Amino acid sequence: MQVDVHQHLWPAPFLAALRARRTPPRLDGWVLHLLGGRKYLVDPAHHDVEARADQAVADGDTLVCVAPSAALGLDRLPRAEAEDLAAAWLEGALALPPPFRAYAMPTTPSALGEALTSGAIGLEVGADLIAAAGGLGRLAPLLGVLESAERPLFVHPGPAGAEDGPGRPEWWAPVVSYVAQLNAAWWAWTDDGRERFPRLRVCFAALAGLGPLHGERQRSRGGTAGTVDQLAFLETSTYGTQAVDAVVRVLGIDVICRGSDRPYGIHVPPALGSDAALHAMRSLNPGRLLAHVPHEMSA
Repeated sequence: MQVDVHQHLWPAPFLAALRARRTPPRLDGWVLHLLGGRKYLVDPAHHDVEARADQAVADGDTLVCVAPSAALGLDRLPRAEAEDLAAAWLEGALALPPPFRAYAMPTTPSALGEALTSGAIGLEVGADLIAAAGGLGRLAPLLGVLESAERPLFVHPGPAGAEDGPGRPEWWAPVVSYVAQLNAAWWAWTDDGRERFPRLRVCFAALAGLGPLHGERQRSRGGTAGTVDQLAFLETSTYGTQAVDAVVRVLGIDVICRGSDRPYGIHVPPALGSDAALHAMRSLNPGRLLAHVPHEMSA
């Protein structure tokens, strides 16, 4: 079994729902208009379900976890709009063929429970929501549903701000604002998350913005980071050998999962000098992250 815990694939009902909107986030043809004034030209091939399924086979993946992308800011919309988009996402995503399995997007605790019962594997949440003061408290009803159902939380960057829009290079938001959000979310979780939700499995995109590398600085300023949280996973998302190796030196290999961020990134296996380490990232660790997702994961 080989798993990719982080991809994006928008099925037809979700594309139609984005095109029906007149305010961001919305699709105008294949031009994506985002909150904060940013625009992005979407490649139709990136959301061709048959082609992506063929790509998964070529990659050797037997399970691919797909999410709508919290960077769209869907959970910041008025409740009725967010619920319509969540329903369109779930309708299309749950109908995707193997090897795809879908994260739900945030709505209400009851809707999340129904989504998990219907086949969603877990929940995608914006990193900035977790990082915000009081964020974990506001998310507690949703995270409680996940913990009770023994399903994972996937922490993905939320929308970039207006300061990350026009005038910045195209790489600015993913390299600067997204990384900063994930770093902050990692430390918010380290500070309070595990104590609140002792059994919740959580996976941070993009190596948690390299947040774990700042443990020495946190301790030097009065913090107590040091114990590795075996239920807090990090996926690789376009990072390569240098970053993965650095995080492994801090946390060990057992919490690192393979994630490509396809179609925005392509996974290149890090040169860690060990086939066992790559097997852990591709199979064993995702197996623990998704252990209670029906059907039961087996590494």
